[in-house]
Amino acid sequence: MTRRVRKIIREKENEGKCRITVKKFKGNYKSEEDALKAGIEPYEIEEEIFPWELEDVFLNQGIDAIWTLVCGGSETAFDNANAHICVGDGITAEDASQTGPQGTNYTYLPMDSGYPQYGSDQKAVFKATADGNTANHGWQEFLVANGGTTSAKHINRKVADKGTKPSGETWVIQIELSLS
Repeated sequence: MTRRVRKIIREKENEGKCRITVKKFKGNYKSEEDALKAGIEPYEIEEEIFPWELEDVFLNQGIDAIWTLVCGGSETAFDNANAHICVGDGITAEDASQTGPQGTNYTYLPMDSGYPQYGSDQKAVFKATADGNTANHGWQEFLVANGGTTSAKHINRKVADKGTKPSGETWVIQIELSLS
């Protein structure tokens, strides 16, 4: 099995950034941990880091939701019960006014156990798994939402081509959003 690691970094110190990592496994697994327990290593890992100044990845509705939560207002939390990562085939450039996926095909993936992780290093880390039967379409756009539908509030949107997920493979996506 070939393992290819590609890392693209476009960042400066002391600024917010978005890190997207996709791990690709042959086989149908419910989580990265299940694949590793079965002795299956990812055949490809792609990691990209984008500073905020290069792309508008925070969406206005997500910023508003964050400030509502910070100030004690009523809003659905981006917690394990509600948060989802949306993967889709949209290639329209990011714009802060967008309110969800822009593509035709998209899937909302619930959080893996123990995610999101937050409270240290000025970041929140969201992680979800698409088993062999889920999200078998283009992975070109990535969003974090506080629900599993387009009516949820979306924190961010990033366009980056990660390929087309075939049936029978498990892909694990992790999105790290940080401010500093």
